[in-house]
Amino acid sequence: MNRPLIITDCDEVLLHMVVPFREWLDESHDIHFDMHDRGFGEALRHKDSGQPVERALVWELLLGFFETQMHRQTPIAGAVEAMGRLGRIADIVVLTNITERHHLQRIEQLAAHGLDLPVHWNQGGKGEPLAAILAERQPGVALFIDDLAQHHASVADHAPGVWRLHMVGEPQIAASVPVAPLAHARIDDWAAAEAWIAARLAEGPAPETPAPQGSPTIQGASA
Repeated sequence: MNRPLIITDCDEVLLHMVVPFREWLDESHDIHFDMHDRGFGEALRHKDSGQPVERALVWELLLGFFETQMHRQTPIAGAVEAMGRLGRIADIVVLTNITERHHLQRIEQLAAHGLDLPVHWNQGGKGEPLAAILAERQPGVALFIDDLAQHHASVADHAPGVWRLHMVGEPQIAASVPVAPLAHARIDDWAAAEAWIAARLAEGPAPETPAPQGSPTIQGASA
């Protein structure tokens, strides 16, 4: 049987993103980013007028951040150490929603923090690309980590036998992010998450039934 496989997101799971993005917007673009509003349509506002930033400009700003500011991103507390230990019992790959042109930068960025991992870039739902990774690697058991509920729903649809851990590693927003209904657990700190991950990998594939709506197990949440 092939080794277990962990498929993890990057931003707010391995590396901080919204805080350095907010600081850069404030310093360089005179834009306020309300991190507790998860919808970018209202979260980014011009400081001089208070008006929402135009949607086209939001996308340009996100691209600009990844083009020039990835050096601002630092590891979530405990992430690098936990990945090192988990790498002894499982293969680990990163599935991150960035553009293709930022793929190499993300590989180099993670490696600079001691996370020398395969990186798959993606746009949109993560269920289909995750299923493709599983088809290639054929792990005995797999586990998915992400901060966004929609990706847990996508993975539950396309790869229901994968364990799903909802993690929001940024303490400044964790309390305001609802639990993902289709995750098996919500854990926001790596000390508790590492133990839960190791236990699930030892347990075998997840039961192919959705988690009860709104009631996944919550352990070690920082909220």
